[in-house]
Amino acid sequence: MARDLLPSIGALVAFESAARHLSFSRAAAELHLTQGAISRQVRELETRLGLPLFERINQRVFLTDAGEAYRLEVARILAGLSAATERTMASAGGAEVLNLAVLPTFAARWLVPRLPKFLAGHPQASVNFAVRNEPFSFTDVPLDAAIHFGEPTWPGAVCEFLCIEEVYPVAAPMVRDRFGLTNVAAIPRAPLLHQSSRPTAWADWFAAEGLPTAGAYRGSRFDQFSMIAEAAVAGLGVALMPRFMIEGELASGHLALLTERPLDAGKAYWFVYPEARVRSRIVRSFGDWLRVEAAVPASPPAGV
Repeated sequence: MARDLLPSIGALVAFESAARHLSFSRAAAELHLTQGAISRQVRELETRLGLPLFERINQRVFLTDAGEAYRLEVARILAGLSAATERTMASAGGAEVLNLAVLPTFAARWLVPRLPKFLAGHPQASVNFAVRNEPFSFTDVPLDAAIHFGEPTWPGAVCEFLCIEEVYPVAAPMVRDRFGLTNVAAIPRAPLLHQSSRPTAWADWFAAEGLPTAGAYRGSRFDQFSMIAEAAVAGLGVALMPRFMIEGELASGHLALLTERPLDAGKAYWFVYPEARVRSRIVRSFGDWLRVEAAVPASPPAGV
């Protein structure tokens, strides 16, 4: 590393703030410095780089093309440095920290209610959550592991099977009674609620039940299962839900199963972590605990 090329952290922070606000005065207020101090830091940075980062037009500042490209890199580096500092501080006193990427509804409705069991058995541990709906590169983000739904394909990572997903049609009792949903053949007459990322879910369920799929795509769409659950409770229609996500609503009677026969969604939940973390004690402990909670077999079922 050519250390003599590295600018000071102060200069980078001043530049990033001024670039984000496109204002030296706002950067000064944010960083509790004078406007002159911000200008001096940016000017020294431009001198070190040998090119202008800002254009000054009619008493306003704009980023040059080089300045915009540099801003993106500096913002990423500062965010990573901040996260690394927080992680190091969190591990003071021997604490073990797991930074976990989660699917929002899975975390809120299944993982978080069970988490006290893990923490009770691992009093030195803490778990931080970050929402990620799609696979990402562990080398680019400061995360230790992830909960993944889909296929066991994640470059550079280990995928450990947790459980398959089985979905059931459910509705509020008032919807069930209003549309006479006493058997699965009656379900197509009710409004359908869809998960946006699974556009064929109802069509797959209709086909599995031997029902015509022509009307399987009508109805409202929602980004998350938690929103669909709330919509179903409110009486907006029939939802196709993983049972573990609605145990509370089923127990309270706010939702009712319309059949006891589930549909295997054909995909599974996986605990994923980078190969470099195979020997991490907190990753191993958390993965072992997850598999016990999910009551999984030693290996996924055939075809998963």
